[in-house]
Amino acid sequence: MDRIALITGATSGIGLATARLFSKKGYNIIICGRRQDRLDELKRELSAHTKVGLLSFDVRSRNEVNEAIGSLDSEWEGIDVLVNNAGNAHGLSSFEDGDLDDWDAMMDINVKGLLYVSKAVIPGMVVRKSGHVVNIGSIAGKEVYANGNVYCASKFAVDALNQGMRLDLNKYGIKVSAVNPGLVETEFSEVRFKGDRERAANVYKGFNALQADDIADVIHFIVSRPAHVNISDLLVLPTAQASATTVNRSM
Repeated sequence: MDRIALITGATSGIGLATARLFSKKGYNIIICGRRQDRLDELKRELSAHTKVGLLSFDVRSRNEVNEAIGSLDSEWEGIDVLVNNAGNAHGLSSFEDGDLDDWDAMMDINVKGLLYVSKAVIPGMVVRKSGHVVNIGSIAGKEVYANGNVYCASKFAVDALNQGMRLDLNKYGIKVSAVNPGLVETEFSEVRFKGDRERAANVYKGFNALQADDIADVIHFIVSRPAHVNISDLLVLPTAQASATTVNRSM
């Protein structure tokens, strides 16, 4: 069997682009997400290129994660690449105005979800003494911006977990990498602004933002390096972006 990649958040944005690219690059893919209809559609599409497994679960639920990943039969046991992509931003408010439900959603998805999936997959890599974990972080995990507070905290946690995983899994020969994108034009801002498409569209006006395919290409580059090479931490920005808040909108 070809190499196996498990991708969370595979039904949209970076996860979707990564699943599509990996399917064309010889990987067998386990696509994961909450939206069954999108998963079914994606499986039909990718099956033209490769073998596809499908797991529908919410990364926020430890039980759902363990049940779904535990249901994989023997042909899918040897997961070579885990792409921890599932994540969201909810709201953009000054700390004192923050919504507790938004805070819970970001910490549960971005941090605890990553932990639950990793804990379900990595022990198999430890037994085999091989594997590659790619954690999708953000420039928000490198610098805090106004009104980003809890979202930034969740991505700083991803950065710390990436470093901790790399240290702890080194003895097993498991690679651990982080990709930290800047502004990527996906459904991200529409989710953050709770369906306000006009406000979301304004985030990407006046410059060429990164596209999901750009990040998928970077992820594939990372996992296709020779065995002795690990790209541990990568910040990827559109040319127009110099920091979390500095964007040249005249380009």
